[in-house]
Amino acid sequence: MPAAVPFVKTSAALLLAAASALLALPALAQDNKPPADKPANEQVIVPQVDRRDVKLPRFASNDISVGLFGGTYATANFGANAVAGVRLGYHITEDVFVEGTYGRSKVTDEAFRQIFPNGGIFPEPKQTLSYYNVMAGWNILPGEVFFWRNYAKISQGYILAGVGSTNFAGQKRQTIAYGAGLRVVFTSWFAVQADVRDHVYSLDLLGKRQSNHNLEFTAGLTFYF
Repeated sequence: MPAAVPFVKTSAALLLAAASALLALPALAQDNKPPADKPANEQVIVPQVDRRDVKLPRFASNDISVGLFGGTYATANFGANAVAGVRLGYHITEDVFVEGTYGRSKVTDEAFRQIFPNGGIFPEPKQTLSYYNVMAGWNILPGEVFFWRNYAKISQGYILAGVGSTNFAGQKRQTIAYGAGLRVVFTSWFAVQADVRDHVYSLDLLGKRQSNHNLEFTAGLTFYF
């Protein structure tokens, strides 16, 4: 029996040590908690970076366009004649633009002079027809035009309409103009475009005032700024 005493003492010592360790765990867990006044996700290292001023590049908007055009203007009752003019436009967005147009043509009454022996409709055989229009346009068919297998350029099919005035044979008439066109953009500052437009106004040169449709077919160059 005396030999069992050391074993009992050893077991008692182990139990006391285990109990002490269990009692110490809450204290250790509490010591490992971050301080209440310090956030848990606080950045440990604050980088010291010297920020430099960056100058942003300025790209040209190319919103303003200037164009030259030429083609054919068909005056009702007087046939088709050459026409030439200039265009000035402003592109509000990629799809919407406004444009002012000025054109001139020479109109002849030679056909009437061959019928009437006493002269034609005009005091002189040729009369100058000039017009200006202010129009709003909408690019409705953006796409590409392929010239060769591996060569393509941006294209814009558009419609436009507006109002203006036509000066012909001593008469100034309010004009309604509308039409459609195709623009092919070769560079950021240069394009080629073709248009068909109808100019509607009334005249009374033949003894009766009537509304006339005058078709215009033109092509020209456009430059962007």
